[in-house]
Amino acid sequence: MKLAPVLEGLLFINGSDGLSFDDMKDILDIDDIELERLIESLESEYSNPKRGIKLVKLGNKYKLATKEEHKEYYERLSTIEDNNNLSQSLLETLAIIAYNQPITRIKVDEIRGVSSSYSIRKLLSKNLIKEAGKSELPGRPNLYSVTSDFLDYLGLSSIEELPALDDKEELDNEETDLFSSRYKEN
Repeated sequence: MKLAPVLEGLLFINGSDGLSFDDMKDILDIDDIELERLIESLESEYSNPKRGIKLVKLGNKYKLATKEEHKEYYERLSTIEDNNNLSQSLLETLAIIAYNQPITRIKVDEIRGVSSSYSIRKLLSKNLIKEAGKSELPGRPNLYSVTSDFLDYLGLSSIEELPALDDKEELDNEETDLFSSRYKEN
């Protein structure tokens, strides 16, 4: 099996998180030399002007990225009217940030159970969220909060006007009662 397309797929799936050399080597179950050949092969293929992406190494991670020379077209994409609708994943991420702000991306990921990198980038580009400082956690990750554009989008004058969330304890009790009542002995 040719591993270059597999590596390309892995990099695509992992998105902006990228993959380290060691991670790629472990996943593909190959040695350093073979992985270096695969990386060179992808870099060579992406250097073709007919391709819109490239392979970059940022820090210790390899990622797929768009080429700078196409930047003006990517900027136009964010201004398309139809592109202003929010998908389910964007709405989920936005709600989590609104109710838990300031919050790190990693905490959003934990709550959603999936990576939120793409959603956070989209919400930042739509100016519905903003970076609200740095966390005190190791690595000092960014903290995110909603913007005044978020309030405008929902027609709210302040964040306090968001509907209250159901109390988790009530939900837990309801689930317990349902379970108990369903399995009572006669």
